[in-house]
Amino acid sequence: MAAQTARPLNVIVILADDLGWAELGCYGNRFNETPHLDRLAREGVRFTQAYAAAPVCSPTRVSYYTGQYPVRHGILDFLRADDEKYLSPSVETLPRQFARAGYETCLIGKWHLMGDYKLRKGDPKLHGFKDVICSESSYIGPGYYFPPYQHMKEIAPRSAGEYLVDRMNVEAVEYLEKVAGKPFYLTLNHYAPHTKLVGKPSLVAKYAAKPGAGKKQNNPELAAMLESIDDGVGMILAALERLKIAGNTLVLFTSDNGGELNVTTNGPLHGGKSMLYEGGIREPLIVRGPMVRTAGRVCDVPVSSIDFFPTLLEAAGVATARGHKPDGDSFLQCVREAGTRLPERPLFWYYPLEKPHFLGGRSAAAVRLGDYKLIQFLDDRSAELYNLRTDEGETRDLAGTMKGKAAELRGILEKWRGAVGAR
Repeated sequence: MAAQTARPLNVIVILADDLGWAELGCYGNRFNETPHLDRLAREGVRFTQAYAAAPVCSPTRVSYYTGQYPVRHGILDFLRADDEKYLSPSVETLPRQFARAGYETCLIGKWHLMGDYKLRKGDPKLHGFKDVICSESSYIGPGYYFPPYQHMKEIAPRSAGEYLVDRMNVEAVEYLEKVAGKPFYLTLNHYAPHTKLVGKPSLVAKYAAKPGAGKKQNNPELAAMLESIDDGVGMILAALERLKIAGNTLVLFTSDNGGELNVTTNGPLHGGKSMLYEGGIREPLIVRGPMVRTAGRVCDVPVSSIDFFPTLLEAAGVATARGHKPDGDSFLQCVREAGTRLPERPLFWYYPLEKPHFLGGRSAAAVRLGDYKLIQFLDDRSAELYNLRTDEGETRDLAGTMKGKAAELRGILEKWRGAVGAR
């Protein structure tokens, strides 16, 4: 990668949908093939204890764009088609911060911060995105990966048999070609590998023929979709080099929540999407940029999607709007320097449900402080305590034997809930 220059830092965020922590080669997966993401990790920093702020998509996206816990904006679960909730345009968001600083701003793909799209009250262009490409104009439903795209009927395919992930990758490269020479913030939000899983047939056949292929372990459909996402990462990295802007561009890759347990496993982590166990909220996170002084590092500092807002703005030298107070902290120094530790702080989750999620999640809140994590179930007030340093798979509940630690974390969690209005 070229050396850093004095030019403004460009920012690219690539967000997968429902991609579990253990699906990438650089995280130990030996079935899926992700050479370009593995390269990104070799040239950047790979985080092993990075979290989504929620176990489902919409609230995590709130945290990414605002730097605040989703409870502050009343979006606590994924938004349904008839839901009148939306992320208010009055809220300061990342694209607006970058646009105010003179950046080109672009969203390609999934937004899902409106429920009822007919209202258009939370339209991404109202949040500072100058360009919005291949993004849903109606409810996304189960996902549509081949045309006609039912969630964006106005988007015509460019070729017969077009695959949506491929189309979005091409759009990203074309956008880079258009804005090269200007500072830009691009977020490429894939709809994949959200179920219903649909990969390109040739790739599905390739993985189905591999030893160990199955439905919940080494899923060929998921592997095929992930390879298409990975191909796009390779295309973007190649474009940055061809356009001679790799040396002043930060690339961040992550996901919005854990994988669904009916199509994959998040092992060795416990649980999956809709759950506050590690498998539902711990995510892959890779950051490459000119500020990385030692490439190929692994960082075990706990960070959250609430931290993306202050981290990306600090990296770009863009000031946060006056009056907007992120809940997150910048982890830029962790990207820069090996061995950096952030001041110890609690991380919180709040996921109240009227009834259990159809994927198995229960109404719950959680806090992590240091090595310990407490999950407080809101339906029966029971609690579970885990030491994640010695038991990242959450197999040994310590709430009964470490009552003092459980009470300490419960107090911290309840104080936070009161402060943010999480009733």
